[in-house]
Amino acid sequence: MKPFLIRSSVARRLFLGAQGLLADPRRRATKAELLKTIQGMGFVQVDTINVVGRAHDLTLFSRLESYRPTQLGILLEKDRSLFEGWTHDASIIPSVWYPQWKPRFRRDQPRIEAHPWWRNLLGEEATTICAQVLERVTTEGPLGSADFEHPEKRGPWWGWKPQKAALDYLWRTGRLGVAGRVNFQKRYDLAERLFPEAHAEVEPEPEAHLEWACSSATERLLVFSVKELAAFWNSLDLSEVRRWCQRAAREGRILPALIEALDGSESQPGFVVADWETRLTHFAEAISAIRLLSPFDPILRDRARAMRRFGFDYRFEAFVPEAKRVYGYYVLPLLEGEDFVGRIDLKLHRNRGCLEVRGLWWEFGIRPTKARMKKLHAALEGMAAFSGATEIAGL
Repeated sequence: MKPFLIRSSVARRLFLGAQGLLADPRRRATKAELLKTIQGMGFVQVDTINVVGRAHDLTLFSRLESYRPTQLGILLEKDRSLFEGWTHDASIIPSVWYPQWKPRFRRDQPRIEAHPWWRNLLGEEATTICAQVLERVTTEGPLGSADFEHPEKRGPWWGWKPQKAALDYLWRTGRLGVAGRVNFQKRYDLAERLFPEAHAEVEPEPEAHLEWACSSATERLLVFSVKELAAFWNSLDLSEVRRWCQRAAREGRILPALIEALDGSESQPGFVVADWETRLTHFAEAISAIRLLSPFDPILRDRARAMRRFGFDYRFEAFVPEAKRVYGYYVLPLLEGEDFVGRIDLKLHRNRGCLEVRGLWWEFGIRPTKARMKKLHAALEGMAAFSGATEIAGL
C-alpha cells in the first residue's frame, strides 16, 4: 500500500492519547486507576534526582492530580503488581509482563560481563563476589549495597564497590528483583520470592517475544517510525522490528504512512494503527489547563520526535555544565491542551516548605495573558500541594 500523509496534528493527538495525556487528570487516583494508567503508558522511568519530586512521581502526577507516591509504593512493594526493570533505563513496569523480560536477562548478561565498567570493578573476582552476594540474599532476605562492607570503592563509574555492582548485575540478569527502597536506595531479594508465579513461567520463544514487544509498543505509540517502535522497549534489534512491521502491514494491522513534521523537516516514513480514525474519536478533548510535565516524561524522551510532533525543542540540562545551560538544572515543560507553551525552572525548598520559581520562559508567539497566567498559578498550586510546599515564591 502506498503511504499516505498523517498530519502533525493527528500524529500529536494519537501520541498524547496513547500516553494518557488526553484523559482528565481530575479523575480519582484509585489503586486500580493508577495501575491502569501505568499499563496504558507501558512503563514509567525512574530517576534519582529529586529537585521537586521524583521523575516517576511527577510523570504520574501529571496524569492523575490526586496521585500520591505512597500509592505507587503499595503496588510495587505490597501487591507486587509492578516491578522495577530495565527498558532504555530503570523503569517501573506491570508485573504481568515480567516473563517478557527473560529474553532481556539472558541477552544482557554477556553484554554486562564484557563491559569495561564490569571488568574494572570485579575482574577475576566476579564469579566469587556474585556467589557471595547471592548466598547472603538467599539466607538473610532483602539486602542493599549498604549491607556489604568493602575496603575500597573502584573505578570511574560513580565509585561503586564491587558488591553494589554485583547486586545490580544480579538484578539486570534476573536472579534478583527490587524488593523495595529505603531512602531511595534499592533493596534486593530473590526474584523467585518476589514474583513466584511470573518467575516460574517459561521464557517466551523469540517470535512470541517479538510479537508481544512490537504489538504492545504499537498500542502505546499508535503512530511511529521503525526506529521509534524499536526504542520503546529497547529489547529488539532494528532488523527484527522492521520485519515485524512489514508483516503487520501485509496483515492490515498497521498502515504505511508519511508523518508530517512541525519543525520544517521532511515528512517521516513510518506506520499508523489501521483503525487510527476510530481511535481519534474515542479520545477526549484535551483539557485547557496547564500541566507541569516531568523532564523524563515519555512524550519528551525522544528529543527529535518532540521537535517533529510538537515543534518543541527540549533538552534536559541537569547533566550540562552550568555555564552552558540555556534554561536551568531541572526545567519542567508546560503543556497546555495539546501544545507545549513554555518551560519553568522550579526548586522545592523542603526545609521551609517553599516552591520557588527560578525561571519562566514562554515559547515563541505565546503570550502570558491573564487567563494563561491563571492556569499556570493553578498548576503551581497543585504542584505545591503535591510536594508538600505551603508557599510559592518567585512568580
